[in-house]
Amino acid sequence: MAEPLVFAHRGSSADLPEHTLAAYLRALADGADGLECDVRLSRDGHLVCVHDRRLDRTSNGHGLVSARTLAELDRLDFGSWHPGCGPAGPPDESHTRLLTLQRLLDAVLAAGRPVRLLIETKHPSRYGRDVERRLVALLRRYGLTEPGPDDPVRVTVMSFSLLAVRRVRALAPRLPTVLLMDLPPRWLRRGHLPFGTRIAGPNVELLRTRPWLVPALRAAGHQVYVWTVNEPADLDLALAAGVDGLITDRPAHTLARLGR
Repeated sequence: MAEPLVFAHRGSSADLPEHTLAAYLRALADGADGLECDVRLSRDGHLVCVHDRRLDRTSNGHGLVSARTLAELDRLDFGSWHPGCGPAGPPDESHTRLLTLQRLLDAVLAAGRPVRLLIETKHPSRYGRDVERRLVALLRRYGLTEPGPDDPVRVTVMSFSLLAVRRVRALAPRLPTVLLMDLPPRWLRRGHLPFGTRIAGPNVELLRTRPWLVPALRAAGHQVYVWTVNEPADLDLALAAGVDGLITDRPAHTLARLGR
């Protein structure tokens, strides 16, 4: 069986502030096979890389991401809260500035090597289907909705929302999709995924509590990307299960464990 792909969860987010350009550049330097990011829409329709619906945890701002314009978000500090910014003077903007998906795509395409990019659309959202519509439109402008076998950058779209996954399949049928899950639906016991979805995205706790899960999915012809694999015991569990992708805050550590 091939080694699993290693995806940097929000960048090398154990070492640097999540969803900052610095965190993603570190992940690329660490040798991660791919990157994972979350996207939300700003009030004026820009896709921004922020996990939480509120600004409070990861910035010096308050309130909803969706209620702010891009210009307003761009004035906030998204990194100084993190220990990775360090005490040695103010960090540069790559550690603190809001990251738009467009800036992340530019960085990935400039990397000059193969990169898998996992993009999670966050729901519920006041903008509903516009999240997927704007995402696919942006990816189409970059030529990323029709992946070819030799393309260095390959995008996969993920969501916990089955409706969001279906929207992506309708808008861009050739884009791979992942259905994320932290609670298994009843139909999952037979290894089935909704029509058109070939990759399951369970959390690592599901692997621990339901050992039948990965064998059932693999027997049905599906791949499995598991999140968030940070602890040695979780990594051992995921490797023993034979998953296809590991999503981790610590890509350098995970790669070292794999002998890479």
